[in-house]
Amino acid sequence: MEIKATVVKDLREKTSAGIMDCKKALKETSGDIDKAIEYLRKKGLATAAKKLGRASKEGTIGSYIHPGGKIGVLVEVNCETDFVAKTSDFMDFVKNIAMHIAAANPIYLKREAVPKEVLEKERDIYKSQALDSGKPEKVIDKIVDGKLEKYLSEVCLLGQSYVKEPDLTIKELIDTLISKLGENISIRRFGRFQLSEKLDD
Repeated sequence: MEIKATVVKDLREKTSAGIMDCKKALKETSGDIDKAIEYLRKKGLATAAKKLGRASKEGTIGSYIHPGGKIGVLVEVNCETDFVAKTSDFMDFVKNIAMHIAAANPIYLKREAVPKEVLEKERDIYKSQALDSGKPEKVIDKIVDGKLEKYLSEVCLLGQSYVKEPDLTIKELIDTLISKLGENISIRRFGRFQLSEKLDD
């Protein structure tokens, strides 16, 4: 079937994918733009997975100060080359991630960084809540696992829904950028500071 240039243009604007990739996606999905977006996202994830093992020693440290000066963020984002680090796509990504951290207040970068004792404490709390509410014993573990999964998606940056596009997680946002820029991109670390917040002793 013939794919109209306007549809290709629309898909390209929505996904930032290349023209040939957009045409192929539309042909594969018989011109259905929603299915084409899904096709490109899956293709992007596959491409991103291949690049994840490559060293990313370049990049930049981005910052964001919320209006009023009460919340500030520093974030280090790495890529493979200085060339990519200076592109507007990469710099915009770093800026947006810093703003996201200010808004969403993640505690950890990824779920592997959550201490075991924190997970056990949360699990005990959820189990007590489920037992106290009179839930049957056989569904307790399932309820606890569901609540723990929700907790991890809220406190870990990579699992959070992106504030500007809630359908995307931060991990998926990174994978999309990897696919677009052709380099491994990773968030190495971040710090979020809030005026007068309580600090651990």
